[in-house]
Amino acid sequence: VVSVNGEASESWQDLHLLALKHALRGDDLRLETRDGAGHYAERRLTPLARDETFEQAPLAALGIVRYLPPLEPILGELSPDGVALQAGLQRGDRILAVNDEPVSDWESVVKSIRASPGKPMGMQVRRGEQTLSITLSPATVQDGKEAIGRIGAAPRIDPDIMAPLQGEMRYGPVDAAARAVGRTWELSAFSLEMMGRMIMGEASLKNLSGPLTIADYAGQSAESGAGAFIAFLALVSVSLGVLNLLPVPLLDGGHLLYYFAEFVTGRPVSERVQEIGQKIGLGLLGLLMFLAIYNDLQRLIAG
Repeated sequence: VVSVNGEASESWQDLHLLALKHALRGDDLRLETRDGAGHYAERRLTPLARDETFEQAPLAALGIVRYLPPLEPILGELSPDGVALQAGLQRGDRILAVNDEPVSDWESVVKSIRASPGKPMGMQVRRGEQTLSITLSPATVQDGKEAIGRIGAAPRIDPDIMAPLQGEMRYGPVDAAARAVGRTWELSAFSLEMMGRMIMGEASLKNLSGPLTIADYAGQSAESGAGAFIAFLALVSVSLGVLNLLPVPLLDGGHLLYYFAEFVTGRPVSERVQEIGQKIGLGLLGLLMFLAIYNDLQRLIAG
C-alpha cells in the first residue's frame, strides 16, 4: 500500500493510523497499491462499521492482514505463564499434528488453537529424535467480540526469510528534523481529534489507556528492540504533551488560559475563580484517571 486517500504510507504503522483517521471521519478509503512487478492500482474500501472493534483494530476490521511468508510449525518464544509452557512444550519443538490432523505450517496450528478456546486438544510434537503426545487446553481470550484460544507460543522465525520484507529508511539531519516535526504535529492533531470524538460520543471511551496498559506496551516494545522502545516513548511523550496543554485548570494549559484571560481583561484572574477552576480541573482529571485505570483492569481481566 503506497498511499491512503493521497497520503503516503511508508510503514505498517502509517497504514494503521491513516486507515483509522480517514474512516473515523466517515471517508471511504482509497488505497493506492503497487505489486511486485511495480504495477500500480487503486482500491476503494468502505468500512462495514466504525464501532469499538474497528477503532481498536482498523486494519483487521477492513480485512487487511500483514503478509507473512509460510513458517514452519516450530515453537520459538514461549510465554512464562502461557498454556504451552505449562503443558510441557519447549522451544524448538516441531508440531506434527493437532487433534490427529497433520499440520505443515504455523498458520494451520494457529487456526486450530484459535478455534478451540478452553477445549482440550492433543498435539504430536517432535523433540530431537523423540515423538511426544501432549494434551492442553488453550486459554480463552477476547478478540473484539469473539472468544478465541491462545497458548502463549510464537513461531521460530528465520531472519533470512523476513529480511526481504523489512526495510530501513535513512534521512539527513535537516530532513529528519523536518519529518520529526511533521509527525509530531500529525500525532498531536489526531490525538486532539480523538479526544473531541470521545467527548462527542463518536469514539469509544475504551480507547483511553492508563499506567497498566502503558507499562504493558512499554515492555512489549522493549522486547522488540531499542528503536521500537524509543518510538513508543516518543508517542507517550506526544500524548502527554497534548494532554498537558488542554485548557484545564491544574494543567499547564489551564495556566495559559489564565494568562490569556489576564491579557484580554487587563487584570489577573481572581483567586476565587482560580479556586473554582482548580476544583473543576481536579474533578475532570480524577474522572479521566478513573476511566483509564478501569479500562486497564478490563483489558487485564479479558486478556
